[in-house]
Amino acid sequence: MYNQVRKDLTEALKSGDKFKLGVIRMLKAALMNEEVALHGNGQGLSDDEVITVIKREVKKRNTSIEEYTKYNKMEVVEDLKKEVEIMSVYLPPEMSDEELDKAISEIIEEVKPESIKDMGKVMKEVTAKYGSSIDMSKASKIVKEKLS
Repeated sequence: MYNQVRKDLTEALKSGDKFKLGVIRMLKAALMNEEVALHGNGQGLSDDEVITVIKREVKKRNTSIEEYTKYNKMEVVEDLKKEVEIMSVYLPPEMSDEELDKAISEIIEEVKPESIKDMGKVMKEVTAKYGSSIDMSKASKIVKEKLS
């Protein structure tokens, strides 16, 4: 996946799409920083690590979108939405809300939590099974509702 980002960077450079080029450069920089932080020796990132970095970058922008919307800075909001759109191409498709609800119900049946205090155990299983294909904040909310 890291190679795909590099390849897309080259294509954006050739096409002259300055906005897309800037976004992919920021993404590549974030990936390189993560590689140094985790491995330090140029070992490269696994696809899961790349997905984690991309999700983190998307989450930052979504938070910024909320903030800029509060202050009616719609031009900045539109740019941030475009950035999210460009980065989301690299992410696996997320589960629908119905699929997520069903998956969490199955995990709750397996784990058999006694109370909300066991939410950590349930979330650990959810992350292990579906980590890269779900929105963890949605999953957390659903688990909390089901355990309450």
